[in-house]
Amino acid sequence: MAESDRPLPCPDPQPRQPAISRGRMALLFAVMLTTAAGNTAMQSVMPSIGTALGVNDVWISLAYTWSALLWVVCAPFWAGRSDQRGRKAMMALGMVGFIVSMGLCGLALWLGLTGTLPALWTLLAFAAARSLYGGFGSAAPPAVQAYVASRTPRAERTQALSLIASSFGLGTVIGPALAPLMVLPVLGLTGPFIIFALIGVATLIALRLRLPNDEPQFPARGAAYDAPYSGSPSSEPSGDSEDGDTPLAPPTTRLRWFEPRLRPWVIVALLGGHAQAMTLGIAGFLVLDRLGLRETPDVGTGAVGLVLMAGAMATLLAQWGLIPRFDLGPRAATLSGIALAAAGTVMLGLADNLHLIALSFAISSLGFGLFRPGSTSGTSLAVTRAEQGQASGITASVAGASYIFAPALGVWLYNHSDWLSFGLIVALCLVVLLYGWRALQADEVLVRERR
Repeated sequence: MAESDRPLPCPDPQPRQPAISRGRMALLFAVMLTTAAGNTAMQSVMPSIGTALGVNDVWISLAYTWSALLWVVCAPFWAGRSDQRGRKAMMALGMVGFIVSMGLCGLALWLGLTGTLPALWTLLAFAAARSLYGGFGSAAPPAVQAYVASRTPRAERTQALSLIASSFGLGTVIGPALAPLMVLPVLGLTGPFIIFALIGVATLIALRLRLPNDEPQFPARGAAYDAPYSGSPSSEPSGDSEDGDTPLAPPTTRLRWFEPRLRPWVIVALLGGHAQAMTLGIAGFLVLDRLGLRETPDVGTGAVGLVLMAGAMATLLAQWGLIPRFDLGPRAATLSGIALAAAGTVMLGLADNLHLIALSFAISSLGFGLFRPGSTSGTSLAVTRAEQGQASGITASVAGASYIFAPALGVWLYNHSDWLSFGLIVALCLVVLLYGWRALQADEVLVRERR
């Protein structure tokens, strides 16, 4: 055969880009795990700290308000900045915000517990230090997700993003489990703050040394996580086409919260989110009261941590087990979850020992663990692929808005009457159930319309 007749070798149309190495994925996993564990450890000790300071429970809940508001505003901003400044830079900024916030929060509370600062100034200093996490710590989660999405081929992207989301969920289990062990003789109840700040320093150093500067291989945007204590991203990453990794043209119209396609999902997410935020706000104080631990707040930390850990494990069971096992669609997960949450809340109102409180809180958390992904995916499926970024921002804002005043309102009602607080939570759940039954589209319709 003549040389000219030989077939030319067919070059690969596009060389396959390597997936993220295990070492780099471990770093990203550590960033999310550290922030989630630190936040939930803080939640488990704050009721005991408030009791030791002699501060009304409502003021402890209000100390988170400004931080939650900053999270809602800043998380989408940092997600956009990660496209310009790089994912690694935003992850580092978020870790610095977490470290400084945890360290200053621990210092302020330690000064208060030792009597150096009056209780009022202690809480004001704590709220100011906590706002650093809402303002700057919110840079890390969307940057981590964007890093994974931009460096992972489409066929491997879902699995990679699920792994990152699971790190946040795992942190919500580890934090309450470790918090009682971190209550040390010198640091006292502020031990978890200082220790997790040090863990954050180690994570930041590893991030700086081991993660190279990023140049995304695939265009993608990071979705903002729902709230400071949320365990999952608000939506899938935007910017992908249906069949490849080329970003779609931006939509010509801007989505609003209550535009017709989103209105039912936004309403159920807003009402159900407030119910969940109230339950989380009340849980720690309920444990101290029902078990008679107000006089021994150091002992109460272990009990509160156990209850929160049971709730976190139930949430993971819902998201890792029940939803994929039974292939629950958005409407089914939302309605079944909110009904289960209402039942768990009624049980929580009646529980009078640690076993029943942990079981009731776990059932309630299992319900909310079904409800949150259901309402999130319903919002995503209600709009086009090109509108996913805007839908993600709406979901993040709605979920974050639930934590601005709902925890403090729930605690304020709880201090007046147990049944006022639990009655309002159950009422919100029932409103979501009845309204969602009538207004939410069937799962078959949602999936068929977006295929």
